[in-house]
Parts: sequence; C-alpha cells; structure tokens
Amino acid sequence: MALTQLRIASRRSQLAMVQTNWVQAELEKAHPGLSISVEAMATQGDKILDVALAKIGDKGLFTKELEAQMLIGRADIAVHSLKDLPTNLPEGLMLGCITEREDPADALVVNKKNADHQLSSLPSGAVVGTSSLRRLAQLRHHYPHLVFKDVRGNVITRLEKLDSGEYDCLILAAAGLTRLGFGDRIHQLIPGDISLHAVGQGALGIECVEGQPEVLEIIKTLEHTPTAKRCLAERSLLRELEGGCQVPIGVNSKIVNDNELVLTGMVASLDGLRLIRDQKTGPVDSCEEIGKELAETLKAQGAGEILQEIFDSVRPEA
Repeated sequence: MALTQLRIASRRSQLAMVQTNWVQAELEKAHPGLSISVEAMATQGDKILDVALAKIGDKGLFTKELEAQMLIGRADIAVHSLKDLPTNLPEGLMLGCITEREDPADALVVNKKNADHQLSSLPSGAVVGTSSLRRLAQLRHHYPHLVFKDVRGNVITRLEKLDSGEYDCLILAAAGLTRLGFGDRIHQLIPGDISLHAVGQGALGIECVEGQPEVLEIIKTLEHTPTAKRCLAERSLLRELEGGCQVPIGVNSKIVNDNELVLTGMVASLDGLRLIRDQKTGPVDSCEEIGKELAETLKAQGAGEILQEIFDSVRPEA
C-alpha cells in the first residue's frame, strides 16, 4: 500500500523552517496526494545561546531531539542542514537523501563603516564575529592582525549585532544568507584558498528510519547525485578524522570530467599557526574511499595531534 502521510521533524529556527518548508513543497509536487505535516521543535543547540558551541559539545546539538521523534515513531523524516548532521548516526537511522547544494562558500558581511573593505584589507584590530572554530583557525592563519569574537544567535540576531557596531564584520554561510533572503548582505565570497568550507555546507540532509523503503523511495526524488557524491566524500573524511562540526576541519570538493572527484581537506590549530592541507582525486563512485585516503594523508602530516590538542582544550564542560 502506498504511503499517504509523511511527518517531518524540524528545528524551529527561521532558517530550518525555510529549508523544511522547501522540502515539504518539493515532495508535495513530486508526490501529489501525499499528506505532509511538519513538527517543529527547539533543539539543545537552539536553547543554549550564551556559551560557545565548542564548550558544550557539538555532536548532535542540533539533531538529537529530531532523531528522538523518529525513533519513537512520531516522525518519518527529519530535515537538517547537512553540516549539522553528525557522521555517525544513531542505530536505526540513516541519511536517506542529500539535496542539490547551494554555494557552500563562507561569506563576509560587513558593518557599513567597512563597506570599502574586503577581508584582506580590513584594518588591524577589526573585530570579526564567528562561532566556527574552522573559520577562526583559517582566518587567524591568514590574518593574524584581526580580532576574533564569538557570536551566537540566529542569522537575523547576528546581523543586528553587526549593524549595531558590536562587530566590524561577520563570517556566515553564503547558503544560509541566500535561503533567508539576505543574499544582498554578502559583501564577499571568501575564496577556498583562504577558508575551506564546512563538510556538507550548503546542502540539506534528509534523515529517516532504516527499514522503511516506502519513505526512502519518496525522499529519494529530491536526491542530487553530484552533490551527494561530493558530500559523502567530505563526510567520510570527517568521520575518519573523528571530528565534529566544531573542529577546524575544512573541505572543498568538485567533480571534473564527469566522473572524477577532487577532494581538498584542511586541519588547523586554533591559533592558526599550524595548518595542514592536501588533496586526493579518484573516481566519483569511490567517493567515500577518497575521503578515507585523504584523512590518512592528513593524519600522516600531523592532523591527528592537532585535533587531539583541540579536543583536550575545548572538551565539553560537565
């Protein structure tokens, strides 16, 4: 019997709802007659806004509550920003679909007084807001004269803090700004030679319960194979390095000549003084193996020691 109802679990944040509503609309177009409902809730990561993410632990901060709804049978799928979804999922759940990626680049957003500046020309002491250790480490490496300050809250809250003068600029995901209608605030897309993006950044991941082929068949209509191959390579790299989204691991991936995947990876120390970067190329269908191989290459160059130092320094508080 064909499935007639689908229940989606989502975070309650504005960006999460925009993304979830897009998934709902696309699935309704692809499956006329399917009744789709959305259950929105606040996750731990949404509730704790006065502590740096790295200090409270990051694995599952934005996903656990949604996963619980699926495991107890109250939701069939959950929509995530793929960069927030841990690489090791709870038993009984799987990553069922990866949607077409928006631009995965990091973006510079500036206060009006810095409208004439690019990232490279910001004056010494300019205050840069970011909650990402990945961005922090890379930008410290390239621009040690800048001052970095943690920023939390949703995108609108962060932009308000920027415009009030609390920061000279912010570093945010271009994809999130675009999806929320703030694409005009993107002052500069930061090139990959300065800041490699987060694993999965710009793509949506739809998580579902294992052993439900009728659900998987429905959501697979939104799968974008080139994006999926790229993101699976990136997630494989992250998994092998045993890193969460709050460690300085950056990536870039591209498909060339239709069937060749090029994966670039980076690990950096928090002070930006040590930065290891390398690249692997291989057949698209071997995407996860490429990620594993690149992880081993980075480990051989000292990435493991850097990450262990970071884990020890930002170990979640009891």
